[in-house]
Amino acid sequence: MSRLLLAAALFASLLTSAATAAAQPVEVTPLAAPDAFSTPGRETGLPADLWRGASAETLAKVLPLLATKPLSPAAARLARRVLATGAPAPSGVGDDPGIVGARASALIALGDPQAAGTILARAAGLERNAELSQAAAESALLAGDEQRACAIAERLGEGRGQVYWLRLRAYCQALAGQTAEAQLTFDLAQTQARDAVFGRLMGAKLAGTPPGAASLRNGLDLALSRSLGLDVVAAKPAPAVAAALTPEADPFPPPPALPADEGAASSDAAVLLLSSVGDTLVSDSPRLAALNIPAGKMPGGRALALDRAVAAGAMGETALLALWTASEAGPGGLTAADRAQLAYALWRVGLRDDAAYFVLEGLAGLK
Repeated sequence: MSRLLLAAALFASLLTSAATAAAQPVEVTPLAAPDAFSTPGRETGLPADLWRGASAETLAKVLPLLATKPLSPAAARLARRVLATGAPAPSGVGDDPGIVGARASALIALGDPQAAGTILARAAGLERNAELSQAAAESALLAGDEQRACAIAERLGEGRGQVYWLRLRAYCQALAGQTAEAQLTFDLAQTQARDAVFGRLMGAKLAGTPPGAASLRNGLDLALSRSLGLDVVAAKPAPAVAAALTPEADPFPPPPALPADEGAASSDAAVLLLSSVGDTLVSDSPRLAALNIPAGKMPGGRALALDRAVAAGAMGETALLALWTASEAGPGGLTAADRAQLAYALWRVGLRDDAAYFVLEGLAGLK
């Protein structure tokens, strides 16, 4: 066969192969759209199926509490850990910008503005949602990025008349040397919702009046106090500001070892707490049942929901129900019975470090 015929035969073969390949159906697996919890804030050690079996209704109830209610250190640690985890959200949550904003706002309030900033850096639609934009602006202010905070305020399309944005715009206008505009915006903000601390600091910024002491309630207070040259070290910071000023190297250190024998327990309450985690300190039911511990305050329906979440292995739902109870009790209000039940539930679903911290916190409160 001549070289010409050989080349022609090879070309025909290639055409046939290409036609056959084109005729083969191509399977395309659509990628899941990112939702409100898929973006990680930081590495937490929790699994990608954290929210499997969790309820969107429970999340909607608990998430605002985490941004507004004071929590004990153990509960705040658990909240920061689950909220910073990158995992597909509970079914029905979707990619609502308001939920992303609520997640970030809770992380900021709980003392992890760094994780919130990481999440917000990948969030879409800042200009279309006031809550999401406020979280992003606060995150920028806590990071010392005033230009970004002011740019967010300028681009906001809805909710511009809310008092937070009036205060931030007044500050941004003052930074830009627009004194008359800043004074007008400041007056409008104070008319809408008078704030003595903001009034004192912003008044000093605009008119040179005595500023008084620094205030560290939030990112805007921090920015104002710094711009006035005030001593921020002497002021008592909110958790978010404290975390921004002195970020932890490891936000989730492992807990110290728990006492392993009953002799280390000083009371029935201590025995109950230590028996809720690890190798059970008191393993026989009659001994546990005889402990003289008052009943807890957790509503019966929630206690049953917690038991069901544990039985289903629903880690995220268990954490949310525990945080719901902890937020209602406040920093020091959990009874020994409720604390033991929460720690036992967290331990059973794999949140063992968090369970241990709940127990250690309870033991410290008994002394």
